[in-house]
Amino acid sequence: MPTKTRRLTPALPRPGARRNILLAVALAGLCVVSSAFAQPPQLSAQTLRFVKYAQPLLAITHVRVIDGNGTPARENQTVLLRDGLIAAVGRHVALPKGAIVVDGSGPTLIPGLVGMHDHMFYPAPKVNPEAKEAIYPEQASSFPKLYLAGGVTSIRTTGSTEPYTDLELKKAINAGTIPGPKMHTTGPYLEGKGSFTPQMHELTDAADATDTVNYWIGEGATSFKAYMHITRAELAAAIAAAHAKHVQVTGHLCAIGFTEAAELGIDDLEHGLPVDTEFSAGKQPDVCPDTKVALAQLATMRVDDPRIQQLIRTLVSKHVAVTSTLPVFETFVPGRASVDQRVLDAMLPETRVEYLASRERIAGMHDSPWPKVFKLEQDFEHAFVQQGGTLLAGLDPTGYGGVIAGYGDQREVELLVEAGFTPLQAIQIATLNGARFMGEDQRIGSIEVGKVADLVLLDGNPAKNIKDIEHVALVFKDGMGYDPAKLVKAANGTVGLR
Repeated sequence: MPTKTRRLTPALPRPGARRNILLAVALAGLCVVSSAFAQPPQLSAQTLRFVKYAQPLLAITHVRVIDGNGTPARENQTVLLRDGLIAAVGRHVALPKGAIVVDGSGPTLIPGLVGMHDHMFYPAPKVNPEAKEAIYPEQASSFPKLYLAGGVTSIRTTGSTEPYTDLELKKAINAGTIPGPKMHTTGPYLEGKGSFTPQMHELTDAADATDTVNYWIGEGATSFKAYMHITRAELAAAIAAAHAKHVQVTGHLCAIGFTEAAELGIDDLEHGLPVDTEFSAGKQPDVCPDTKVALAQLATMRVDDPRIQQLIRTLVSKHVAVTSTLPVFETFVPGRASVDQRVLDAMLPETRVEYLASRERIAGMHDSPWPKVFKLEQDFEHAFVQQGGTLLAGLDPTGYGGVIAGYGDQREVELLVEAGFTPLQAIQIATLNGARFMGEDQRIGSIEVGKVADLVLLDGNPAKNIKDIEHVALVFKDGMGYDPAKLVKAANGTVGLR
């Protein structure tokens, strides 16, 4: 098989051209791509402690490749990495002199996951278990390591409680000072009056929304997230200000329904049906209704309900994406989410105690609407994609703390398969779809010549057993091979603190 090439100009030869022409074009294309991207950062001594392979020329041989395009896995491939880029992919790749060889016999290579609802914060354990305060401290030490160890090489933070911390983390990761994924930093929440945490600024009006968006774009925010109590006027102003500077807006909404948000021009909607209140009886404009009542209403609905089908048609026609966050919802279903020892090991002891107590309490809620709502959301996501919608993947490490960076991203892919997607489709949703939505698909999101070498080597074959996505052997970011075990060890016991 000739080396796989990426279309760079209309002048590429048609299929069937001679092999030497294809190889010449591949080499020329590689030179063009190489000059377009910055060289990988020089890693600090602190970061290098977590790196197993730092050589500029490396070949992964005899490996199964799932390239992220939704196409069938290809066996016995060689993937050549040079200076942080993918230089060649195929069965008959000549190994350059001096290349370090990694034997990939048995494992599978997939693109690095692109987490599209991957906060850097997490609920703090309460000093008083009966207290109602909701505080979400930044996990600036543990989460970057755990995302990367879990195979997540790029994230969108999708709402920030400490936007300056996120921005500084991004700088440190880009400089190679600390290990972590590439970060696309969402600005502070665009929330209206009624925030449940003091960590969110409450907008006063549409002008405040405009000013907030413009200020944080100036500080480096690359997207925004509207929140539960934002009004239509405030959301419209925020969208207009963001779009004027080619910045996207997503939303976890409540006072505004999904159809209203789509009409206002929103780019993405988080979580799906469990936060869409437009089906609630007596819903008032710009007012977030009782969420328990809204969930109870959803529990009576099916995906073939004409109202849900009309919503899908509206979102698809207006090119509004939906971000799936099934892992956090799974924790609300009594007795459903299994206890993952990896998650427990990552937690601060006080966090672990509180999480297990909350889990036990939820297990006793026999009248919960969540079993039906969770199934409805899985059905909705599958139907949305079948009808042409763009689905993105994330974990949302919030709720009562059962979902943690990296591990939750892996669980999201597993739950997409449970929802009816094939493993190849689920991997594409969790990789290329996110890259494409953010306009990064010429750089990341799939295994193709010329793209950045952000890759995950898995022990096993997730095309046959999706649980193998948890068995991360190596994570390559910018061609550097990180040791997930070392990253996990450095983060364990600290989630909930830092």
